[in-house]
Amino acid sequence: MAKETGKPEFWEKAFDEKKEMWGLEPAKSAILTKDFFVREAVKNILIPGFGYGRNAQIFRENGIEVTGIEISKTAIEMARKHYGDAMLIYHGSVTEMPFDDRQYDGIFCYALIHLLDSGERKKLINDCYNQLSNGGYMVFTVISKTANTYGKGRLISKDRYEIFEGAQLYFYDTESIKTEFGEYGLFEITEVEENQPFYLIKCKRSFSDK
Repeated sequence: MAKETGKPEFWEKAFDEKKEMWGLEPAKSAILTKDFFVREAVKNILIPGFGYGRNAQIFRENGIEVTGIEISKTAIEMARKHYGDAMLIYHGSVTEMPFDDRQYDGIFCYALIHLLDSGERKKLINDCYNQLSNGGYMVFTVISKTANTYGKGRLISKDRYEIFEGAQLYFYDTESIKTEFGEYGLFEITEVEENQPFYLIKCKRSFSDK
């Protein structure tokens, strides 16, 4: 599903054993976001939770410079194997952002934030927003409470469940999206069907925020 729980060993094992577990085709959310970024003339983006790069290549193919952050060394090595060394990928957890002082036109964060706890989610949203250029966009995909896994496994906290050992998911609805993203230029929430029902969340950094 995504690439981050704050536990490097979890993802090292997962990528080592399951390799390209989601295939090499980009997610539907990545395709939709690529179309949006192209329309908005976005030139460079940051992808926290880079994985092995399957959602990055489609942006590069459309002339967008990509920088990534990935917790798993194995996943980074896989990305190098498939896509070469053209992309800068920081090795580390998104909870340790920022890794540079760049301002990006866009940020795309796929199926990652719902693996974090409430404090980590707030920090990630804030860190991403702070790395947007004036008028820049950040796009997140998150799992919906309509997913068949909602309510399954061990309850951690409200709407957050440990589905299996090492994977704790926070399930969103439109109200929780507005609560967490509302002060960060939230302007669109759409539903998108991946392997599970997701929300695609779009925020824009106001010129008045800098």
